[in-house]
Parts: sequence; structure tokens; C-alpha cells
Amino acid sequence: MSRFARVAVYAGSTDGARPEYAEASRAAITELVGRGSGVVYGGGSNGLMGVLADTALEAGGEVIGVIPKFLDDREVAHKRVTDLRVVDTMHERKMLMADLSDAFLVLPGGIGTLEEVIEMLSWSQLGLHRKPIALLDVDGFYQPLVALLDHMTTESFISVDHRKFLISDPNPITLLDTMESWESPKTTRWLQDEDQT
Repeated sequence: MSRFARVAVYAGSTDGARPEYAEASRAAITELVGRGSGVVYGGGSNGLMGVLADTALEAGGEVIGVIPKFLDDREVAHKRVTDLRVVDTMHERKMLMADLSDAFLVLPGGIGTLEEVIEMLSWSQLGLHRKPIALLDVDGFYQPLVALLDHMTTESFISVDHRKFLISDPNPITLLDTMESWESPKTTRWLQDEDQT
């Protein structure tokens, strides 16, 4: 059984340009649910968001959708999830998803997905959570982001310890195994006195 009761999954609201994105997403979610974890996601029915929700439901998993009212009003919410929670703002959505989850899994996506993963990284750097954040790097999709974060680390804008908050792998099983064994680096806060490290 997984150490994670629930995992927040971030993903695009479109399918992307290649079928590999949906295929890898299905494989990752099937494995995640098979390990006993529930899924928390953005509540949508379109694109990879819909794929991940449908896959989790078909595998018998718990699926909690969190969606802002303005998107629910546009009828993009997934109506078959285990629990659909409608909130007022995007900020509330992200906070509730984080509060409900023990880890974060990032599937391919666009600006919204990128914003979510960067915000969770920022929160981990500030010591607001100690949860693993994992990129499913389908066919190198996230390599530009990984390279940028490595460059920021080389240039001393991100500490070596804080860079360890984000893990990535192209293989869903390997990625989930790494998430399960992940331990938070000793440095868990950005604002920390040097004599306390």
C-alpha cells in the first residue's frame, strides 16, 4: 500500500499534440490507484484532466475534484467524480488541493499546470509543506523546465537542497517508486539563519 492516502494530480485541460501524453497519464493513474492512493485534481472533464479522472474512476479509486465556481458554471466540471468541491477562487482551489493531498504528481500540461507546480515548489522552499513533487516527463516534455531549474541552481538562485524538492522520471512506475521513498531535504525553509543549518 502507498504511504500517500491522496495525491494531487496536475494536468492539462487539453490532450496535447501527441497520444503519448494520454497513454502515459493513464498508466500513471492506474498505477497510483492500484497502490491505494486517492486522486485530488482540478475537477475538469476535458483533456488530460478528464483522462486522469476517468482512469482513476475506472480503476475503482477515490477522485476528488476541486473547481472554481466560474468554471463549474461553464459546465466543464466532471460530474461523475467521487466528490466535487466547488470553491470561489483559483487560490482556494490550489490551497484545498494541497491540504487534501500528501504528494503532488504533475502530468503534461500548459500554463495552469506550470503555475501549479511552481507554486508548490515555492511553498516547499518556504517550509509550508514537506511533500514530494514529481514530474511525469513523457518523452522529455519537462526537460526544458528541469534544465531551467538546474541552471538556477548552478547560478545559486536555488539551493542544492531546495532543488531536491522536485523529482522527475519518464517511467510512471519508477517515478511513483521514487515518490514513495522520497525524504525531505534537511533544509526545509528558505528563510533560515545560517547558524541554524
